[in-house]
Amino acid sequence: MTPMNGYDAYAKNRILTASPAELTLMLYEGAIKFCNIAIVACENHDIEKAHINIRKTDRIIEEFEITLDEKYAVAKDFHAVYSYLRSCLRHAMIDKNPETLQEVLKHLRTMRDTWKDVMKLTANGKKLDGQADIAG
Repeated sequence: MTPMNGYDAYAKNRILTASPAELTLMLYEGAIKFCNIAIVACENHDIEKAHINIRKTDRIIEEFEITLDEKYAVAKDFHAVYSYLRSCLRHAMIDKNPETLQEVLKHLRTMRDTWKDVMKLTANGKKLDGQADIAG
């Protein structure tokens, strides 16, 4: 086992100490990062790198989808969006079309930005005035 460098230790600690809302934000950031890498890889005809990063993006969206709390009506709306994004990713997996990935990226950025706004309004996802915890 190799010792962790400073950045690895920081990243691990950041994850272990994050609130559920912060973890959700990190997942959005990760999906955006991997989608961006996949777009560049497609443009450079690096099929393997594109494939790997499309799969990483898909796995994050899959995690969002399977952790939806169905007791809230909005879960149906999120399920529809996640299903659409995953369908786009399946198409991108086949044709390696950067425009398809740009569509996914646009939605991921919008969802990430909305999540940031929610976090600001709810003191980082913590319960306010008897409201339910937004991140689980």
